[in-house]
Amino acid sequence: MGGRTLATALAAILLLACGGIGWFTWTKFQDAGTAESAFGAAFKLTDDRGQPITEAALQGHPSLIYFGYTHCPDVCPTTLYDMAGWFKTLGPDAGGLKAYFFSVDPERDTAETMHSYTSNFTDRITGITGDPVEMQKAIKGWRIYAKKVPTPDGDYTMDHTASVLLVDAKGNFKGTISYGEDTEVALKKIRNLVQ
Repeated sequence: MGGRTLATALAAILLLACGGIGWFTWTKFQDAGTAESAFGAAFKLTDDRGQPITEAALQGHPSLIYFGYTHCPDVCPTTLYDMAGWFKTLGPDAGGLKAYFFSVDPERDTAETMHSYTSNFTDRITGITGDPVEMQKAIKGWRIYAKKVPTPDGDYTMDHTASVLLVDAKGNFKGTISYGEDTEVALKKIRNLVQ
């Protein structure tokens, strides 16, 4: 009888624990859902043609957003090359999709530099740079990690988030494409975004 009571008590504890885990998980998913609109921030920057651009540019169409810099040795050129490939593969299916390359190094990345850089990959990517204070608003608003790393020769590189952000037509964050992610997986995510 004592064994049965102990087993019943353990079962009750296990049931409560599972219920608690389930509630915690559900709460986190609810928080994640409502946090979609918490991404992004108001900004006043300059596009790669020298024209003013604000957060309003991200409204009315799905977008791919990437934060990087033109002096990046490998991750940024690889990512922009991948983006160009996605546009080419998707063809007309990507008609309403736009892509933005925000500089995490606006001190060196002028509008002209950004235009020359993005043009090497495709005309579908708009470079964005500007005042470092304004750029920080965008960086923090999109929860991007970006840090200047001095090099022994007195120069510096930038350590930064390497994922492409997927943003819907209302400007809401919908997910990411990781650096080096399988092409078919990336294309599926983009197709879901533009539907």
